[in-house]
Amino acid sequence: MNPENSMIALDAVALTLAGPAGPVNVLRGVSMRVAAGESVALMGPSGSGKTSLMMVIAGLERLTSGRATVAGHDLATLSEDELARFRRDHIGIVFQSFHLVPTMNALENVAIPLELAGRRHAFARARECLVEVGLEQRIAHYPSQLSGGEQQRVAVARAFAASPPLLLADEPTGNLDTETGRRIIDLLFRLGAERGAALLLITHDRGVAERCARIIPMADGVVGA
Repeated sequence: MNPENSMIALDAVALTLAGPAGPVNVLRGVSMRVAAGESVALMGPSGSGKTSLMMVIAGLERLTSGRATVAGHDLATLSEDELARFRRDHIGIVFQSFHLVPTMNALENVAIPLELAGRRHAFARARECLVEVGLEQRIAHYPSQLSGGEQQRVAVARAFAASPPLLLADEPTGNLDTETGRRIIDLLFRLGAERGAALLLITHDRGVAERCARIIPMADGVVGA
């Protein structure tokens, strides 16, 4: 699969970060491809580099060497402002810890990235997304007034609001009970399929991973076949 035909194309990506005892090789020559619309699970023990790899793909961490092409963009060639626009236009991210703004209600949390992007009718679009995730009765509620599952649904609505071609999800059910987590995963897969988005999912749950088209194992900063 050529980089031009891939949503994610990584070639010999390395990431070295400073640690208390000196430089740490977090990623060591990672090469992988994810096609447009494909769902891929990334599995491995804690500390294997999964989140760091996702940060590189999102342009939130600068790779040390190698090449990362995401949605047709060579990330190493982009300035910080260009990377911010790249994320805004191409990537939705769902974190384990929700990352909602506590002083904004559900509607505002979903609308704010659309407003920052200059999208017309940002609040109308945000409302549609919250209805789509079943939160039409909770639109005016603040994160502290929502359950964990409801907060994660707000985060999912926010991630999909701009219809990005790539969704990154880092242990999105890690802070949820089993049943609520299953509903969130169902929602991610449904919305991803409806929009034709590629999904890269970090999970420790083998059952969740097996819902993806492929599972990529990772250990010690290296991915398997």
